[in-house]
Amino acid sequence: MNARERLIQTIHHKEPDRLVVDFGAGGQTGMGACAVHNLRNALLGNTGYRVKISEPYQMLGELDEELRKNLHLDAVGINPPRNMFGFRNESWKPFTMPDGTVVDVPGDFNFTCDTDGTVYMYAEGDTSVNPRAKMSAKGYFFDALETLPPADYDHLNPADNTEEFSVLTPEDLEYFATQASTYYRESEYGIYMTLPGMAFGDIALVPAPWMKHPKGIRGVEEWYLATLAYPGYIKQVFEKQCEIALKNVELLAKAVGDKIQVVFASGTDFGTQNGLFLSAATYRDLYKPYQKAVNDKIHALTSWKVFIHSCGAIHEIIPDFIEAGFDILNPVQISAKGMDPSWLKKEFGNDIVFWGGGVDTQKTLPFGTPEEVYREVRRNIDIFSPGGGFVFNSVHNIQSNVPLGNILAMFRAVNDARNIYSTF
Repeated sequence: MNARERLIQTIHHKEPDRLVVDFGAGGQTGMGACAVHNLRNALLGNTGYRVKISEPYQMLGELDEELRKNLHLDAVGINPPRNMFGFRNESWKPFTMPDGTVVDVPGDFNFTCDTDGTVYMYAEGDTSVNPRAKMSAKGYFFDALETLPPADYDHLNPADNTEEFSVLTPEDLEYFATQASTYYRESEYGIYMTLPGMAFGDIALVPAPWMKHPKGIRGVEEWYLATLAYPGYIKQVFEKQCEIALKNVELLAKAVGDKIQVVFASGTDFGTQNGLFLSAATYRDLYKPYQKAVNDKIHALTSWKVFIHSCGAIHEIIPDFIEAGFDILNPVQISAKGMDPSWLKKEFGNDIVFWGGGVDTQKTLPFGTPEEVYREVRRNIDIFSPGGGFVFNSVHNIQSNVPLGNILAMFRAVNDARNIYSTF
């Protein structure tokens, strides 16, 4: 089997010839840039190569083709034409990370620094407006800045919270079509595409860091409170977003066709470490109908499998995800309450693909020993792999400051499980 055939088998709950592995296909399955830099130097030598920042909000590093082949990865990703700060990943220039690693950032990655070294980032690279995110002097990723005035609750207008959603332009459709055709024709990888504007209430997107002057309810706390205090308003927002999303699914289905296998549709988190942060009834009333409408349209028009990212202890609503038409669950936070790998596989392994859950990124990977990492990876592979329906990935992105030895131990365990000889 080649990588694409392997992925197709896996997402159809058939056991492939060997374990499918993804790092870097999506903004939730990657690695911080410094981790990529260190891994690349360890495996390919220190050639002076500068890792490109594929996603500047989280400062994720691109896993280039040479590294992807060295790691025997099985998937590649197609991201929207503009990143989380609203500019394109092009016209690269150097930027120094807190540990001294020099990476390449897009040309419109324009920033300012405070006296303490805090880095401020701007929508569309326009430093004449208020910054939309900040990264501390010792940090490795950005956090949204709430520099906008509170919403006017006496005059709420759903248009304010939906101005970022629009029907895709012919240029955008051509971009997705070209990317998909190139990967389909020139590689044997499975292809994962991030759908723009499909995630309802994703708190990472609510502040809209790519917009200079967003209006409406944009604060993180404000948004969460509004789902309880103003559910009617939230539904109006979701209804308009859903209307546009359904049109974009139709357009993308025509433009891209069945060249791709997996689409990322939602990154909305519903869980905390110990349970849901909203009731299951609220999820079913407020979110599920719109997610189902989008997923039903995708399944009616394409062969794409639909990917949802939702952190935390979400076991109670996994059956709802399945009913809503999600085919793939990520990041499979095995450290959260009720998310035991063996139980998850037994209860839901026939109905949903687990894309993640390979190793805990809260404790084991950053703070364990290489031996502990190796054992946990092998154990989770043994649990999730039988019968297919498992793509190996860590629980969310690997952070930039994770020890190199632990990352190498993870890949050594993965290769041992795949019967691939490796020297690390």
